[in-house]
Amino acid sequence: MKVLVTGGSGFVGKRLKHLQPDWVYLSSKDANLTYPDECYDLISMHKPDAVVHLAARVGGIKDNIDNPAEFFYSNVIMNTNIVHACYKNNVPRLLASLSTCIFPDKLHKYPFTEEDVFSGAPTKSNFSYGYSKRLLLVQINAYREQYGLNYSTFSPSNLYGPEDNFDNDKSHFVPAMIRKILSAKDGDDVVFWGTGTPLRQQLYVDDLCALIPKLLESHNTNKPMIICPDENLSIHNMIETCISITKKQVNVVFNQQNDGQFRKDGSNQKLKELIPSVEFTAFRDGLEKTILWYKKQQ
Repeated sequence: MKVLVTGGSGFVGKRLKHLQPDWVYLSSKDANLTYPDECYDLISMHKPDAVVHLAARVGGIKDNIDNPAEFFYSNVIMNTNIVHACYKNNVPRLLASLSTCIFPDKLHKYPFTEEDVFSGAPTKSNFSYGYSKRLLLVQINAYREQYGLNYSTFSPSNLYGPEDNFDNDKSHFVPAMIRKILSAKDGDDVVFWGTGTPLRQQLYVDDLCALIPKLLESHNTNKPMIICPDENLSIHNMIETCISITKKQVNVVFNQQNDGQFRKDGSNQKLKELIPSVEFTAFRDGLEKTILWYKKQQ
């Protein structure tokens, strides 16, 4: 089966290529996905049996707050173009990545399930991004319903791991944490956003990459399959784990600003029913691997 991957030079795409080297990985050098004609021509040229859609405009909480219009426009246009180009080129299989950011800011019960996705608005700090990904789910389900296509989605929790983006302004929490702590001198104050109390399920990127081929083969429903580990850790707990691994003698300071969503833990029950063999890397183990990779790049 010929599989085409959008976002092939992104975080997940780069790690997926280690596991699936025979797939075709595309980047912005191949086409501008915000242009519908380029999307159509790209799919038409490669004639894939399946497309794994990973391309997205992503970033950390500050990037989302500062650039909501960019996040909304880029993602809505890219997603709309890719799905429609797959349909017009008769691609029989499409698997697209969403995010647990599509789920409501607050729910009456946790962990939430796939059925809860439209039970409320996404959190304010990721509002534009969350809705852009919701629209991808709506579009794919509309094409499933009208055209009978085997197009489906999955929603990974917060991702981290080797080859992540460690850029100062656009990185997610774990790479930002690693960079801050490793660059600090013993005795320094290391400042983090918020209060340290929010809870997050951190998904090691290679765990997701190992699941993508299995989802491509077996996930054929209109539900946004949640991909998340069992661990649900506070920001403070993750920072303490990082300090423990790096053996840094630093003082942690929270600036009490932009805590973001307090909790967004999802249920992996449906995933375990579909793929009983699924296993997740413990956060400490994944963090050690990520820190080791980062050190080698310095």
